[in-house]
Amino acid sequence: MKTIVKIDPEDFRVQGGRKVRLHKWATDIRALYKSEKHYKEMLTADVRELSALQRLLYASDSYSVLLIFQAMDAAGKDGAISHVLTGVNPQGCEVHSFKHPSAEELEHDFLWRTTCRLPARGRIGVFNRSYYEEVLVVRVHPEILHGEHIPHEQDSKETWEGRYRSIVELEKHLHRNGTRVIKFFLHLSKEEQRRRFLARIDEPDKNWKFSLDDIAERKFWNQYMRAYEDCLSATSTRTAPWHVVPADDKYNARLIISRIVIDALQGLKLNYPKMTGARRSELQAIRKQLAK
Repeated sequence: MKTIVKIDPEDFRVQGGRKVRLHKWATDIRALYKSEKHYKEMLTADVRELSALQRLLYASDSYSVLLIFQAMDAAGKDGAISHVLTGVNPQGCEVHSFKHPSAEELEHDFLWRTTCRLPARGRIGVFNRSYYEEVLVVRVHPEILHGEHIPHEQDSKETWEGRYRSIVELEKHLHRNGTRVIKFFLHLSKEEQRRRFLARIDEPDKNWKFSLDDIAERKFWNQYMRAYEDCLSATSTRTAPWHVVPADDKYNARLIISRIVIDALQGLKLNYPKMTGARRSELQAIRKQLAK
């Protein structure tokens, strides 16, 4: 029987202004559940609570929430998004995945394509990868910069610090205007990634998930870790924090994510719109018509 421990969102939050050293952050922790059955019960309860909070968010029509997921390949982003948000009304939640930029997107600044997909008031938006790719993948592969047609753009300290500033300023702007940004880095160990890649090869129903590109990127593991460390250190703020989620255990990761999202929504202290006397009279008049 596994030992259950309590989930405290603060345990996974990156404090602004502190240098992140990922080797000091766990990729696995003691189980938050006693058994698989218990995990399903916990997640079901969280999904139910999250669904209720999303309805309240939608009805209040004042805030929006943006969830950003970043991770190495096979860390479980897709599964986490699917399982945690499975009970949310599709009308109140939109998921966007960002792959390689299109020709049109490359003709704009690096924040343009994601800005067009920001959630409206009352809704939850999910970015499966995001504008952070521009300081992660592009930093590991700086040759991509040449295709972005940016004047005098170079792979330099100033380049990345400038992009960090642009991101932080965007997120501050979003916060001021009612969008709460919650960011997740699913922290997977290199060994667990290897096991998951092997499973994708050995299990026929997972073959479609595997790509030779995954193996090619694995060779840059250390460079990615440094890029993530610099990114998390520079862009985790009080209003738009990063959370480093241990991802070696997918069940644990989903439970942690669900509680962090629930905690953030509860912190908004939302209420359903108050009924005015005029509106109450209007509804009673309509009721009389329907009762005939």
